Amino acid sequence: MSRKRISLRQELPLLVWLVVVWAALWRDFSPGNLLFGALISVVVARLFYLPPVELGGRFNLLRAVPFVLVFLAKVVAASCQVLYLAAAKGPKVVSAVVAVPLRSHSDLLVTATGHVTALIPGSMVVEVDRSTSTLYVHGINVRNAAGAAQLRKDVRDTEAGLIRIMGTKAEVSALNQEVGP
Repeated sequence: MSRKRISLRQELPLLVWLVVVWAALWRDFSPGNLLFGALISVVVARLFYLPPVELGGRFNLLRAVPFVLVFLAKVVAASCQVLYLAAAKGPKVVSAVVAVPLRSHSDLLVTATGHVTALIPGSMVVEVDRSTSTLYVHGINVRNAAGAAQLRKDVRDTEAGLIRIMGTKAEVSALNQEVGP
């Protein structure tokens, strides 16, 4: 089975990430371990088929800093809400799985949106439909259609923030036309 050759420039973010993961797993960031991690990452990338991660070619740091601050605030608020629900309501808490269609069809943005959503307590991505870019999110304390709509809005707001940070120019333009700058 042959596959299309991926340029080093396109594969470089994956290789760097594999080296970082290697060093973190060994808890050793020495030059020798990083070099061996680089060797292992090249072997893994050449031996196994890993689809290329297509980057938008941009990263907006001015959008990333407020996004991280809002994310941290959401984590704290959701942690308090989950603590209250666990202590006060117990097993009577109602939850639901909500389908959230995303704007972007980029694997990177769909994955990032899913991970950010899953890191906020009280929500978990249970399924991803790559063909339609739909996340199926389990949300705690979703009692009715309004709660489902709010969960859907929260996930789409997360996606919008990630598009503004690292989406392509076309995705940012489409988002600005949809919701305004």
